[in-house]
Amino acid sequence: MGVTTFTQEFTCPIAPARMFKALIIESHILIPKLFPQFIKSIDKIQEDGGSGSIEKVNFTEGNHFKYVKHRIDEVDEEKYVCKYAMIEGDALDDKLESIDYEIKFEAASDGGCICKMTSKYNTIGEVELKEEEIKSGKDSAMGIYKVVEAYLLENPHVYA
Repeated sequence: MGVTTFTQEFTCPIAPARMFKALIIESHILIPKLFPQFIKSIDKIQEDGGSGSIEKVNFTEGNHFKYVKHRIDEVDEEKYVCKYAMIEGDALDDKLESIDYEIKFEAASDGGCICKMTSKYNTIGEVELKEEEIKSGKDSAMGIYKVVEAYLLENPHVYA
């Protein structure tokens, strides 16, 4: 198995606690609400959403993918860190065994936050991934973050 790691970082005007709650703790509620054209539901199929939980993301008809499953490895609500892995689903294709993610929200001096994301792509065999191959996934994740950011800016009372 090979491992390809990508990192990205961006700033956000929303406080880390709000972003963490919206994107991690309450994502199963908020994401389908903000993206009904893509996400049918996010179901907790094992445990309650904390460490050891399994979540299934069901995509709407007509999407490239039907579903993915995530295993939650760590949720630290004090440090605003979440570690999870995509462990099943057609998004893994026949090249990937899993994808490990670590997301961390750190306080910025302006009251917003710095979001740091690391993705580790665990390939089947010695498959080598190129950044272009995962660009759409990274772009989709960034799009989700920006829509959530805009929603929280428009609704300052939500997750406050």
